[in-house]
Amino acid sequence: MKIADVLTRKAIAEVVTIASTATVRDLLGVLAEHGIGACVVSSDGTDVAGIVSERDVVRRLHENDALLSAEVSSIMTSSVETCAPEATIDEILGIMTKRRIRHMPVVSADGDLAGIVSIGDLVKHRIDQLAFERDQLEAYVHQT
Repeated sequence: MKIADVLTRKAIAEVVTIASTATVRDLLGVLAEHGIGACVVSSDGTDVAGIVSERDVVRRLHENDALLSAEVSSIMTSSVETCAPEATIDEILGIMTKRRIRHMPVVSADGDLAGIVSIGDLVKHRIDQLAFERDQLEAYVHQT
């Protein structure tokens, strides 16, 4: 199965982005409004300048009391691991596990942001696939 298959089955097709100049307070509002744990940082909604998550905020909040007024660029991860829609689920699960990341932007061949997948999206998709295969095997066994 490919990442493109996961993107087509996601309930939320829109990729929520935020400008690097937005404040961390603005970021928290966006995360809460959309019920998401991470946001792609983008100047135009198609490029990937970075990614920022609730964890990024929490890990830096104890260092800086004025963090809520700071720009998102001050806490975002700018070296973003991305994947192509053609990548396999198993390949991306391996990368996410190895790098200990929970969200990965999906970038098309032309460099535009095509979506975002979470490790939860991929695990759910993989479990659904395994359940389907189990059901097929059970049906086959019961036919014979």
